[in-house]
Amino acid sequence: MPDPGQIPGRTGLTNRRSGPILHHMVNHREQLDRTFAALVDPTRRAILARLERESASVSELAKPFAIKLPTVMKHLDVLEDAALVTRSKVGRTVTVRLAPEPMREAMDWLRRYERFWSASLDRLAAYAESREAKAREAER
Repeated sequence: MPDPGQIPGRTGLTNRRSGPILHHMVNHREQLDRTFAALVDPTRRAILARLERESASVSELAKPFAIKLPTVMKHLDVLEDAALVTRSKVGRTVTVRLAPEPMREAMDWLRRYERFWSASLDRLAAYAESREAKAREAER
């Protein structure tokens, strides 16, 4: 007799078909990997910071950098692959826009671990405040 979890159409706790959920988890992890990989480079972070204010053409984005336009285009390719920017072309002008959703997802992921560093930072602040209070008392 076949395993009940393998019977087509079978539902319940023994159902082992978790394809869509597992597929979503893998895709989500891959998206996070692409987001964090794109954010590693300071040039790409600077481009995103510029786009935070307003959309810009590729040539406007390239101006402040001491790199050639093809290099900027490669950085934009990485950002677009990570879904952090979108590009649209009107005539000969390519406009780049910020797409913040992947960064929101990355922040949500980081918030899950915030409790680990928050407690340490709270202890450090308390220590610094106690040292400062002792220094003020010693001055009196």
